[in-house]
Amino acid sequence: MEERRLILWDIDMTLVNTGAAGQHALIRATIEWFGGEGDLSGVEIAGRTDTSIARQILEKYGKQLTPENVDSFLDRYVALLPEELPKRNGRVLPGVRELLEDLARQRNKTLGLLTGNLERGARLKLGYYDLWHFFPFGAFADDHHDRNALGPCAVDRAATHAGFQFHPEQVDVVGDTGHDINCGKAFGARTIAVATGSWSRERLAECEPDFLFEDLANVDEVKRKLGW
Repeated sequence: MEERRLILWDIDMTLVNTGAAGQHALIRATIEWFGGEGDLSGVEIAGRTDTSIARQILEKYGKQLTPENVDSFLDRYVALLPEELPKRNGRVLPGVRELLEDLARQRNKTLGLLTGNLERGARLKLGYYDLWHFFPFGAFADDHHDRNALGPCAVDRAATHAGFQFHPEQVDVVGDTGHDINCGKAFGARTIAVATGSWSRERLAECEPDFLFEDLANVDEVKRKLGW
């Protein structure tokens, strides 16, 4: 019997490049709240949870970090996101759709999300690119502001969905930043880095992922190396 595997995916710059639609929505929300030009310098976005990003923005502009303020800011961000997605020259990243279609057909593979996006934001982004249906569950920024706390949450939901308890060595975490790698390592998963985002191949290598790909375009090679 083939080993069962749980494959947990990051979204932005791993599955899709939205043309920075999320960042543009954040800038617009920042302008609405604080005026000015929506300057987000000093705010780390790549690999961070939406909750963490909102907290950084509120702190930058001197707004009290109450749960109500964070939720209200994120509500505005999510409301603006559907307007931004069609404006940007986004795309599904190379090899991704073919890989997901192949993995979804395999009975011993379970697909889920492990993302810093709010669930509402994840649904909007992946729905726009017709990928949402591949992911029946996930762990999101709604669950915790700390990315490293999300892995066990995703594994628990995988067990509920699949009726099977996955051990850490049966889990793959795929992402494009060191935060994704660290998130996977935090609960003992196998880590797969792709240099399709803002982190260079060299910078990703320093985080010592188990596998490192330039991108996922060569689907056959990716499957062979990972045993997918």
